[in-house]
Amino acid sequence: MNRDLLSTPELRARYPRSTKYDLDWIIENQLGSHCLWLLESLCAVMELRPGMRVLDLGCGKAISSIFLAREFGVQVWAADLWISPTDNWTRIRAAGLEAQVFPLRAEARQMPFAQGFFDALVGINSLQFFGTDDYYLHRHLIQLVKPGGQIGMVVPGLLQEFEGLAPETLQAYWQPDYYSWHAPDWWQTRWRRTGMVEVETCDTFPDGEGYQIFRRFEQAIGGDPMIAEDEGRHISFVRMVVRRSPGPAQS
Repeated sequence: MNRDLLSTPELRARYPRSTKYDLDWIIENQLGSHCLWLLESLCAVMELRPGMRVLDLGCGKAISSIFLAREFGVQVWAADLWISPTDNWTRIRAAGLEAQVFPLRAEARQMPFAQGFFDALVGINSLQFFGTDDYYLHRHLIQLVKPGGQIGMVVPGLLQEFEGLAPETLQAYWQPDYYSWHAPDWWQTRWRRTGMVEVETCDTFPDGEGYQIFRRFEQAIGGDPMIAEDEGRHISFVRMVVRRSPGPAQS
């Protein structure tokens, strides 16, 4: 682990909220790339206010939920299928946020909430696993948020869609699951086809930061060499925020 790559003056200036959190705690509890950097960049284009009800979908070990509650004063339902809610509750209690963060085990297509219950929803490193389903967004996800509420996501993705298989430079590393990674235009079309949202943001972060987050974290942990091999030609994180349109719930 090269900690210096994750704590430079440039990064402290770029991510002032994330910098406040213990780096060992982040590394110990991360599942994928640096979720607090991704979440801080997502929240920069969302409207979160104290007291809002927010669903953190696919929260992993709930450090993103803790971040949301502490930084924005919102109430967070920390939902994940694979991580024990009891283990997440231990982390939430250690953070002193028992009154704001509520862990639960939930499957993305069987969420135990009333339609329109949440003011906002976020998903970091999760929607690539289930959000690409043609039925998922309009049948399961959007209705959880009230009309006028926002949904924000960050997923691993591409600058442009591949025409067929992955490029030869990536073939040695590419796995079938990675074909759920898509470009901003692909995601934008998918959301708009629901007829239920207005797209407010859809990009790969300013100044190539979507790729840089990938590269820095993989270099620091000695992870996937595919990211360095790509050199920012194809791979990035995709950031998206949509707002649910006014109107009655659809089923």
